Amino acid sequence: MKTFELVGTPRSEYGKKAAKSFRKENLVPCNLYGNGENVTFTVTVDDVRKLIYCPDTMAVALTIGETKKMAVVKELQFHPVSEQLLHIDFLEVTEDKPVTVAIPVQLQGHAEGVKAGGKLALEMKKLKVNGIYTQIPNRVEIDVTNLGLGKKLYVGEVQLEGLKLMNPADSCVARVKATRASQQAAAAETKGKKK
Repeated sequence: MKTFELVGTPRSEYGKKAAKSFRKENLVPCNLYGNGENVTFTVTVDDVRKLIYCPDTMAVALTIGETKKMAVVKELQFHPVSEQLLHIDFLEVTEDKPVTVAIPVQLQGHAEGVKAGGKLALEMKKLKVNGIYTQIPNRVEIDVTNLGLGKKLYVGEVQLEGLKLMNPADSCVARVKATRASQQAAAAETKGKKK
Protein backbone atom coordinates (compact mmCIF):
# COMPACT_ATOMS: atom_id res chain seq x y z
CA MET A 1 0.00 0.00 0.00
CA LYS A 2 1.33 3.43 -0.97
CA THR A 3 1.78 6.04 1.75
CA PHE A 4 0.38 9.56 1.54
CA GLU A 5 1.90 12.29 3.73
CA LEU A 6 -0.66 14.62 5.34
CA VAL A 7 -0.27 17.44 7.85
CA GLY A 8 -3.23 18.41 10.02
CA THR A 9 -3.86 21.23 12.49
CA PRO A 10 -5.41 20.29 15.86
CA ARG A 11 -8.81 21.88 16.45
CA SER A 12 -10.68 22.67 19.64
CA GLU A 13 -13.90 24.05 18.17
CA TYR A 14 -16.78 21.65 17.46
CA GLY A 15 -20.32 21.69 16.10
CA LYS A 16 -22.02 22.89 12.94
CA LYS A 17 -21.06 26.54 13.39
CA ALA A 18 -17.36 25.70 13.78
CA ALA A 19 -17.46 23.27 10.83
CA LYS A 20 -19.09 25.94 8.65
CA SER A 21 -16.40 28.48 9.50
CA PHE A 22 -13.64 25.91 8.77
CA ARG A 23 -15.13 25.18 5.34
CA LYS A 24 -15.27 28.91 4.52
CA GLU A 25 -11.49 28.97 5.13
CA ASN A 26 -11.04 26.04 2.69
CA LEU A 27 -10.42 23.61 5.57
CA VAL A 28 -11.93 20.14 6.06
CA PRO A 29 -12.83 19.01 9.61
CA CYS A 30 -11.40 15.53 10.34
CA ASN A 31 -11.48 12.90 13.08
CA LEU A 32 -8.92 10.19 13.78
CA TYR A 33 -10.33 7.15 15.58
CA GLY A 34 -8.46 4.23 17.10
CA ASN A 35 -6.50 2.99 20.10
CA GLY A 36 -8.94 4.49 22.60
CA GLU A 37 -8.42 8.16 21.79
CA ASN A 38 -10.08 10.36 19.19
CA VAL A 39 -8.14 13.23 17.68
CA THR A 40 -9.91 16.13 15.95
CA PHE A 41 -8.10 18.27 13.42
CA THR A 42 -8.42 20.12 10.12
CA VAL A 43 -6.62 19.78 6.78
CA THR A 44 -6.70 21.99 3.72
CA VAL A 45 -8.77 20.90 0.72
CA ASP A 46 -5.68 21.23 -1.52
CA ASP A 47 -3.64 18.90 0.73
CA VAL A 48 -6.21 16.06 0.58
CA ARG A 49 -7.23 16.42 -3.07
CA LYS A 50 -4.65 13.84 -4.31
CA LEU A 51 -5.66 11.42 -1.54
CA ILE A 52 -9.42 11.68 -2.12
CA TYR A 53 -9.49 11.74 -5.92
CA CYS A 54 -6.99 8.90 -6.41
CA PRO A 55 -8.10 5.49 -7.73
CA ASP A 56 -5.83 3.64 -5.26
CA THR A 57 -6.25 2.98 -1.56
CA MET A 58 -3.42 4.53 0.45
CA ALA A 59 -2.09 4.50 3.98
CA VAL A 60 -1.89 8.02 5.40
CA ALA A 61 1.11 9.21 7.43
CA LEU A 62 -0.63 11.85 9.56
CA THR A 63 1.23 14.60 11.37
CA ILE A 64 -1.11 16.46 13.72
CA GLY A 65 0.84 19.03 15.70
CA GLU A 66 3.59 17.01 17.43
CA THR A 67 1.79 13.66 16.95
CA LYS A 68 2.57 11.24 14.12
CA LYS A 69 0.14 8.41 13.31
CA MET A 70 -0.50 5.93 10.49
CA ALA A 71 -4.11 5.78 9.31
CA VAL A 72 -6.48 4.87 6.50
CA VAL A 73 -9.52 6.80 5.28
CA LYS A 74 -12.59 5.32 6.95
CA GLU A 75 -15.32 7.59 5.59
CA LEU A 76 -15.75 10.65 3.40
CA GLN A 77 -18.74 12.98 3.54
CA PHE A 78 -19.66 15.13 0.54
CA HIS A 79 -22.36 17.76 0.12
CA PRO A 80 -25.26 16.11 -1.80
CA VAL A 81 -25.64 18.99 -4.28
CA SER A 82 -22.31 20.83 -4.58
CA GLU A 83 -20.21 17.67 -3.95
CA GLN A 84 -17.94 19.76 -1.69
CA LEU A 85 -15.86 17.62 0.70
CA LEU A 86 -17.45 18.15 4.14
CA HIS A 87 -15.70 15.76 6.53
CA ILE A 88 -13.13 12.94 6.69
CA ASP A 89 -12.93 10.14 9.25
CA PHE A 90 -9.56 8.39 9.56
CA LEU A 91 -8.90 5.08 11.32
CA GLU A 92 -5.53 4.61 13.01
CA VAL A 93 -3.66 1.49 11.87
CA THR A 94 -0.81 -0.50 13.41
CA GLU A 95 1.30 -3.39 12.14
CA ASP A 96 -0.15 -5.82 14.70
CA LYS A 97 -3.90 -5.17 14.35
CA PRO A 98 -5.87 -6.11 11.19
CA VAL A 99 -8.04 -3.45 9.59
CA THR A 100 -10.94 -3.65 7.10
CA VAL A 101 -10.52 -1.45 4.02
CA ALA A 102 -12.36 -1.14 0.70
CA ILE A 103 -9.90 -1.37 -2.19
CA PRO A 104 -10.64 -0.76 -5.88
CA VAL A 105 -10.92 -3.61 -8.40
CA GLN A 106 -9.04 -3.46 -11.69
CA LEU A 107 -9.80 -6.02 -14.41
CA GLN A 108 -6.85 -7.39 -16.42
CA GLY A 109 -6.79 -9.25 -19.72
CA HIS A 110 -9.15 -9.64 -22.68
CA ALA A 111 -12.09 -11.88 -21.72
CA GLU A 112 -13.03 -14.78 -24.04
CA GLY A 113 -16.67 -13.68 -23.85
CA VAL A 114 -15.77 -10.22 -25.18
CA LYS A 115 -14.00 -11.84 -28.15
CA ALA A 116 -17.28 -13.72 -28.77
CA GLY A 117 -19.20 -10.42 -28.94
CA GLY A 118 -20.17 -9.98 -25.28
CA LYS A 119 -19.70 -6.95 -23.06
CA LEU A 120 -17.53 -7.03 -19.91
CA ALA A 121 -19.21 -5.47 -16.87
CA LEU A 122 -17.51 -4.65 -13.56
CA GLU A 123 -20.24 -5.25 -10.97
CA MET A 124 -18.20 -4.41 -7.84
CA LYS A 125 -15.87 -1.42 -8.08
CA LYS A 126 -14.41 -2.10 -4.62
CA LEU A 127 -13.83 -5.16 -2.44
CA LYS A 128 -13.63 -5.07 1.35
CA VAL A 129 -10.53 -6.80 2.66
CA ASN A 130 -9.30 -7.43 6.20
CA GLY A 131 -5.62 -7.66 7.07
CA ILE A 132 -2.53 -5.86 8.30
CA TYR A 133 -2.37 -2.53 6.45
CA THR A 134 1.18 -3.14 5.17
CA GLN A 135 -0.03 -6.27 3.31
CA ILE A 136 -3.04 -4.59 1.67
CA PRO A 137 -2.44 -3.73 -2.01
CA ASN A 138 -3.38 -0.38 -3.60
CA ARG A 139 -5.91 -2.22 -5.77
CA VAL A 140 -7.12 -5.76 -6.52
CA GLU A 141 -6.06 -6.87 -10.00
CA ILE A 142 -8.24 -9.67 -11.38
CA ASP A 143 -7.46 -11.58 -14.58
CA VAL A 144 -10.64 -12.08 -16.65
CA THR A 145 -9.01 -13.72 -19.70
CA ASN A 146 -10.89 -17.02 -19.16
CA LEU A 147 -14.28 -15.41 -18.50
CA GLY A 148 -16.63 -16.70 -21.20
CA LEU A 149 -19.85 -15.29 -22.65
CA GLY A 150 -22.62 -15.22 -20.04
CA LYS A 151 -20.19 -16.21 -17.26
CA LYS A 152 -19.66 -14.50 -13.90
CA LEU A 153 -16.69 -14.12 -11.56
CA TYR A 154 -17.62 -14.32 -7.87
CA VAL A 155 -15.92 -12.96 -4.75
CA GLY A 156 -15.30 -16.56 -3.59
CA GLU A 157 -13.08 -17.12 -6.65
CA VAL A 158 -10.78 -14.17 -5.82
CA GLN A 159 -7.66 -15.12 -3.86
CA LEU A 160 -5.58 -12.52 -2.00
CA GLU A 161 -2.60 -13.83 -0.06
CA GLY A 162 -2.61 -12.91 3.63
CA LEU A 163 -5.97 -11.11 3.37
CA LYS A 164 -9.54 -12.07 4.15
CA LEU A 165 -12.31 -10.91 1.79
CA MET A 166 -15.25 -9.46 3.74
CA ASN A 167 -17.82 -9.37 0.89
CA PRO A 168 -20.24 -12.33 0.55
CA ALA A 169 -18.59 -15.15 -1.46
CA ASP A 170 -21.59 -15.37 -3.83
CA SER A 171 -21.42 -11.66 -4.83
CA CYS A 172 -20.63 -11.08 -8.50
CA VAL A 173 -17.43 -9.07 -9.14
CA ALA A 174 -17.50 -9.10 -12.95
CA ARG A 175 -19.43 -10.76 -15.77
CA VAL A 176 -19.59 -10.92 -19.52
CA LYS A 177 -23.08 -9.92 -20.66
CA ALA A 178 -24.46 -11.32 -23.90
CA THR A 179 -25.22 -8.53 -26.35
CA ARG A 180 -27.92 -8.68 -29.00
CA ALA A 181 -25.25 -9.22 -31.68
CA SER A 182 -23.63 -12.09 -29.75
CA GLN A 183 -27.04 -13.74 -29.19
CA GLN A 184 -27.87 -13.49 -32.91
CA ALA A 185 -24.45 -14.94 -33.80
CA ALA A 186 -24.99 -17.84 -31.37
CA ALA A 187 -28.49 -18.46 -32.78
CA ALA A 188 -27.13 -18.42 -36.36
CA GLU A 189 -24.36 -20.84 -35.35
CA THR A 190 -26.87 -23.22 -33.74
CA LYS A 191 -29.12 -22.99 -36.81
CA GLY A 192 -26.13 -23.75 -39.06
CA LYS A 193 -25.27 -26.88 -37.03
CA LYS A 194 -28.84 -28.23 -37.32
CA LYS A 195 -28.65 -28.12 -41.13
